[in-house]
Amino acid sequence: MRLHTILSPQLFPLFSDDVLGKQVLIIDILRATTSVVVMLDNGAISVQPVSGVGEAMELKRENPNLLIAGERNGYKVEGFDFGNSPQEFTPDRVSGASLVITTTNGTQALSLSLEASHIWVGGFLNINALVEAMAAVGEDVFLFCAGWKGHVNLEDTLFAGAVAKALTSKGAEITDDATRAAIVLWEQAKYDVHSFLSVASHVKRFQSMHAESDLEACLRMNTSEKAIIYQNGVLVAIPS
Repeated sequence: MRLHTILSPQLFPLFSDDVLGKQVLIIDILRATTSVVVMLDNGAISVQPVSGVGEAMELKRENPNLLIAGERNGYKVEGFDFGNSPQEFTPDRVSGASLVITTTNGTQALSLSLEASHIWVGGFLNINALVEAMAAVGEDVFLFCAGWKGHVNLEDTLFAGAVAKALTSKGAEITDDATRAAIVLWEQAKYDVHSFLSVASHVKRFQSMHAESDLEACLRMNTSEKAIIYQNGVLVAIPS
């Protein structure tokens, strides 16, 4: 099992042929992939990622029982049931429900990865479950950082390093400098991730939105024992 890191969707064209038949982990720590973990851990049946706001709203019109979640530029889309804060998806609101999500970065990265054999989604909340699931499959892994509007960001790169470090302990081979750099970041940050990310541009964006409490929610470690996988057009938890 070899590891590769894609630091930004802008770099994805360099890898588009290589991901065919391989595993891809979509990483959008602040906040899309973290929120998906929370949704499914709190009892949602499935989460359907879509690229556009219009597509999400059309699905809602076709099935009023669907709940739609999403943001643009960090803010909740008008008319949606939820924004993109993991703190919104409480059991009383999502248990037993099917959701649709669209975000600025995370769902766009997933839409690029459909030729992969396995598409995983997650964050610090389910990192151990993800690592075990990917190691069990054994195919090469592409750690795909959603970034921010095409740019590299600190938190996704940091998480890629955490996953890569864990997978190397299970025999995975590092093949590129992007993965090596991500691991170096993780080794520097792992004892105080919150402080390390205090200078990150997305964290400063949170501060301007008065959403600082989302950072704490996104950085909790291993609160979920479920790996999240994309199957038949939706994201589901295993074990369900």
